[in-house]
Amino acid sequence: MLSDINYTLNIKDIKSMKAILKIQSVALKAIHDFFEEENFIQLLPVMLSRYTDPLLDGDKKLEPAEINYNGQKLKLTQSMILQKQVAIGLGIERLFVVSPNIRLELPELAKSQNHCFEFTQIDFEIANAQLNDIFKFVERLLRRVRIDVISKAENELKTLNRDLGEWNESFPILTSHDLIVEYGESWKEETKLDYTTPIWIVCHDRNFYDRVDRSTKGMHIENFDLYYPEGFGGAMSGGEREFNYQNLLYRMKEKEINRFEFSEYLLIAEKNGLRPSAGGGLGVERLVRYLSGFRDIGDVQLFKRIPGNTIKL
Repeated sequence: MLSDINYTLNIKDIKSMKAILKIQSVALKAIHDFFEEENFIQLLPVMLSRYTDPLLDGDKKLEPAEINYNGQKLKLTQSMILQKQVAIGLGIERLFVVSPNIRLELPELAKSQNHCFEFTQIDFEIANAQLNDIFKFVERLLRRVRIDVISKAENELKTLNRDLGEWNESFPILTSHDLIVEYGESWKEETKLDYTTPIWIVCHDRNFYDRVDRSTKGMHIENFDLYYPEGFGGAMSGGEREFNYQNLLYRMKEKEINRFEFSEYLLIAEKNGLRPSAGGGLGVERLVRYLSGFRDIGDVQLFKRIPGNTIKL
């Protein structure tokens, strides 16, 4: 009977899963405590909206899932970036959300071992912050999580034979441009193996809401990705936000975004309802994957949500 349940849930080892869930619980408690100590306000997640993050990355655009409700077409949340901006504009200085996200990724992404079509991220935003402020903040957050997991889930780490090592220096900051020159378009696979601490990689041409600095030679985009060490891949993305109405229109035109799909958001921007801010989204399953030492993100989910897989429960 138990073996049948294990098959249905895709669990290979109940003892390991219990250890993973304990590590996850300790990590989430550390995150909540840290945000509270840093005077953040917790918002509840938005699951349905007239618009959501289009998640642009180069020429790629992930189409959000939609439902019809009460005569409206509503999109399932891919991320709460636009709602975070509006909340900051209302005068909330620091906020975070434990935000469930639905991203209907293509089945071929299953081989990445780093993607889920349903996952949770710790979404946060800080008014008047810049990239360096976010870098310092996240480094302190992740160090806190690591210390708490080592001290409060020691037995579980031993069960999984996981050694989290030491992070003795600040996380290196690299640019996507330099990495492309050095490694080519495959840099994401090359550089992540070369560091013993997480690394920041800045300047990615993707989303219309990322602030662009045109005062430097060329176009520098004030955003980032954070990569875990040991080849565990992407941890989080974020950046400084564009809040100027005309700049948003210009970027939407550049990215071929239909601005009429974001009419209420743009109306708020036009009325000076957005403020300077910066923030990001830290993937919970990816964090637990790194902390637990599993290569396949599906192995840390009690109920797997991997692109292309059949859902059993």
